Amino acid sequence: MLASIHPLGERVRRNRWWLTAAAHVLASAGGGALAGAAFGGLARLTLGPLLRGAPGGSPATSGVRWALVIAICGLAAAVDGTGRRPPWPVHRQVDDGWMARYRGWVYGAGFGFQLGLGVVTIVPTAAVLAVWLLALLTASPVAGAAVGLAFGLSRGLPVLATARVDTPARLWSFQRRFQAGEAAAQRATVASLGALAVAGAAGTWLMVAHR
Repeated sequence: MLASIHPLGERVRRNRWWLTAAAHVLASAGGGALAGAAFGGLARLTLGPLLRGAPGGSPATSGVRWALVIAICGLAAAVDGTGRRPPWPVHRQVDDGWMARYRGWVYGAGFGFQLGLGVVTIVPTAAVLAVWLLALLTASPVAGAAVGLAFGLSRGLPVLATARVDTPARLWSFQRRFQAGEAAAQRATVASLGALAVAGAAGTWLMVAHR
């Protein structure tokens, strides 16, 4: 995606990069928020009594929530630590043929919305699945939308890194840097998931210690 939406390519296609990029980021954020709200709302309807408990939250309910956070983040970190993609039935990418058929803002928004949903294209990391499971744990459309919004922005905003890619030489240099940073990004993802699992464990310990 980053290799496709940049000032050089948009100029060749006679589009305005800033408009395509803005549509991409906004649609990715919107897609993430929509998916998060859907997951949170679904959990509220089906798992609400388990995840919410009594008003104010009981220790047992909080314990279940924290245990699930630990399990989800720990498992996702373990999967990503193998360096392989998580098993997922969808193997499609966004259709780059759109760039020849539609205006920049149309395919920018279309690509962004699909990336914001996260699960309608190839899932490159277990962190994507972990995000939606954590949105389920909120058992709230509003809180789920907040989780999804953060996720959608994290997937949409990187396109802004191409702002200076306006010549073939800069495109080649950008692609080399991007590929060189892939391993570091994977390690950062695993570390972040591990940190969330540790935070969940700490939350559980504090809850038990103060009962």
